[in-house]
Amino acid sequence: MTAPSCPARPRDDLCAKVYDAEQRLRRLIDNANRAGIASLDVFGSRIAVPAERHFSDIAAVEAYLTQVTRLTWVRARFPRAYIPVRVRRRKGAKYAHYDPAPPTIAIPADHTGWALRELVVLHELAHHLDDDRRRHASHGPEFCSRYLELVESLIGIEAGFLLRATLLDCDVPLH
Repeated sequence: MTAPSCPARPRDDLCAKVYDAEQRLRRLIDNANRAGIASLDVFGSRIAVPAERHFSDIAAVEAYLTQVTRLTWVRARFPRAYIPVRVRRRKGAKYAHYDPAPPTIAIPADHTGWALRELVVLHELAHHLDDDRRRHASHGPEFCSRYLELVESLIGIEAGFLLRATLLDCDVPLH
């Protein structure tokens, strides 16, 4: 008799599409800011360029996440907000990532600072706030819903609109 096996986590089929959408959004915001453009015509709508926070270092990211996870609405909506999440510097410069045990967000803090920004930090926080990791794909619809809710509530409705539009443009199904 074999021991019962734990159900495998669903395949992360949307990972590349989610990263592509997020990269497009970051590039759109960065290009508008470099050009001094205050509003954009995007997907048939004219919207203000979102004002996204940028962080000076890992300690600033951790302080921000502590504030976010203490917000009443965040704790009411996401039970895992009560579980503290550490932030550490990641050795590699290409990716940020979330490790559930112990809850840690690893952020590259290289000379470009590409990951020391609110969109990246909220992406990783959306992983931390998943209360059923065994049933959800890492970048599946549940993740996208959490990420969109965080972005729209914390950066603004314009950022939420742009993220939703870029996700849909990259064929990420939303529910």
